[in-house]
Amino acid sequence: MLALRLTRSAHPAVQLRRLLVAAASAATGFLLLSTLGHALAHPEASSGSLLRLAWCTVPLAATVHLALAVARTDPGTRPRPGLAAIGLGPARLMAVSATTTALSTLLGSMLALLLFLHLRGDLTGMPFDGAAAGFLAADHPLPLPAALTLLSLAPVTASAAVALTLCPRDTLLASRPHRQPAGNRAAGAMGVPPLERSRERGRVGAGGPPSGGGTPPVPGSAPHPPAETDGPEHTPDHLPNPTALPWGAALLATGLAVEGYASRTSTATDLPLPTGLPTAPTAVLLGWTLTAIGLALAGPGLTHLCGRLLQTARPGALRLLAGRGLMQEASRIGRPLGVVCAVASGAYTVAALYDPADPSSGPLTTLGAAVVACSTLATLLTAAVEARQARADTTAALLRLGAPTKTLRTAAAMRTGALLTLFVPLTLLVAELASLPLAR
Repeated sequence: MLALRLTRSAHPAVQLRRLLVAAASAATGFLLLSTLGHALAHPEASSGSLLRLAWCTVPLAATVHLALAVARTDPGTRPRPGLAAIGLGPARLMAVSATTTALSTLLGSMLALLLFLHLRGDLTGMPFDGAAAGFLAADHPLPLPAALTLLSLAPVTASAAVALTLCPRDTLLASRPHRQPAGNRAAGAMGVPPLERSRERGRVGAGGPPSGGGTPPVPGSAPHPPAETDGPEHTPDHLPNPTALPWGAALLATGLAVEGYASRTSTATDLPLPTGLPTAPTAVLLGWTLTAIGLALAGPGLTHLCGRLLQTARPGALRLLAGRGLMQEASRIGRPLGVVCAVASGAYTVAALYDPADPSSGPLTTLGAAVVACSTLATLLTAAVEARQARADTTAALLRLGAPTKTLRTAAAMRTGALLTLFVPLTLLVAELASLPLAR
């Protein structure tokens, strides 16, 4: 009930982001149901149906990524001081976020089912003169358990990803088996409970003598503050982490090397791509996957590098403000930006190899490409909104100190220009190198 109330009373912008998640879930669910229709219409081509189902993992991953980004920017489920006193701690808010995500994706899955049944003619007759009857298996009965199982993939995966990502760190640490320190084991062997021993240490550190006797602290020594054990340790959600840049660069280079090696191998096994795209060796697709993962991993490090480059060569206040902002937001916007670059490089490769005279490009391929492209762009915009929300206090403090609004806008434009200067040539270079194996 709490999730429903928060969903109903949210801001229109938040509702729009949730509708985007529902639309992406609806398109993904329709693609999954289309694979079921193909399997019903072609029972002898089970390998082709499994291949279609495997290709549906790409729009499914894009939908889950978008749902996770929307859940992170939801202001209704953000921890605030005092909410724990009324039973809305971090764990409860995480459950509310997962439930809200499940509701949005379930709405999209139900819309996909209604559209699928409508196109099959199961509701009000066959629309469009039966144009969609071929790939939806309109002349075969629909197995409802299989359809519901496919439709549950997006809600279950998205809500599980939100729950794992937003789960409080103290909950994760408490669920792990805790190994007792050596000092506590020795205290237990002597008959002293570990908790009492820690209390004795706290009394000694605070300046008071231990309860069982002992030497008081040396006069003039600085007392040690007692450890705070009443609440969990609070750490920032996003810290600049450029250490993944070498791993991302290594995966990127490995993917390009695998693609180049596969193009020179004449005995490579071909794997058919979705309709309208050329057939490619399996090793080339593996190289594409490694390249996409490498770009996603290198995104935060490249964003952090952009922030450092903005502050080189005796920077002024404007460049310092833009560079520090990029460094602080590297982990937040870097990974969605890397995913967008991977999708853009794939789209560039497909556009370069696409033959307009080939009529084999079907509507399902176009729908899948639209889901992936729109979901990644929406994820990047949502991450930008999250970054703006995170630096709202800093922006307000700068305005109170007398910083002009034009300066803040110029710093934002400078950050955007620095990212475009680095990522656009990188995307074009990766796309050109990735299209070479298929162009031969």
